[in-house]
Amino acid sequence: MNGREIGAGRLEWAAIAGVMSREVANFRTFWKAVTFSSVLEPVIYLLAFGLGLGATIVDRVNGLEYVEFVGTGMVATAVIFSSALPAMFGTFVKERFQRTYDAILAAPVDVEELVTAEMLWIGVRAGFYGCFPLLVTLLFGLDPKPAMLLVPFFGFITALGFAAFGITMAATVSKIDHFNYVTTLVVTPLFLVAGTFFPIDGLPEGLQVAAQFNPLHHLVELVRGSAFGFEAVDLLRVLGLAVFSAAMWRLAVRRMERRLID
Repeated sequence: MNGREIGAGRLEWAAIAGVMSREVANFRTFWKAVTFSSVLEPVIYLLAFGLGLGATIVDRVNGLEYVEFVGTGMVATAVIFSSALPAMFGTFVKERFQRTYDAILAAPVDVEELVTAEMLWIGVRAGFYGCFPLLVTLLFGLDPKPAMLLVPFFGFITALGFAAFGITMAATVSKIDHFNYVTTLVVTPLFLVAGTFFPIDGLPEGLQVAAQFNPLHHLVELVRGSAFGFEAVDLLRVLGLAVFSAAMWRLAVRRMERRLID
């Protein structure tokens, strides 16, 4: 139990900054490995799908070069894997094995501030590394556009929601092995049916409707809109991602309070 009154409904940004500073200090010990994989994975995917599959089966999709279609869509894949998975495993390990959260809550930090800090840090990190597929695609011939500067913001908003989702799952499962169910039943279908590797208008009508409730699909559309100048920024999609993140934030706080507070 922490020294602050639970349920006060007021975030102390000094407490949030303190938790985030701990995460930053820890990240300094392994940032090179994360950066290496964030650069290499898009290259491998673009070589395999963009040039390999694109050269043998399909050359253009919706008027776009397939390598550019895949490269811009992979921003969503990078965001969910940089947010949901670290949130799930990192939260579970720190709460269950390392007892890090018990130590943090002994300070003047409450669960809401703890969850908010974890979400913000993961969101910033995922928003940054989520841009790497787009940067790699520039090397494959994608023309830069000023609107691409909005992509980190889109990735950040989306990553907040999936970070909260990961924290919620970590506060729900009883064993770390149970994350296999989450990745198989939730994470994998979300990024496969997001319009990353193929347009969703080729799917059955039911799946097309379901895709409209997929945050990753909206992120893909925002990124492609920024990269190819289809239209002005779709504020409804941005608002939808913000609502998704806010709802998941409150759910994550509630689940972590149940897990951490007796």
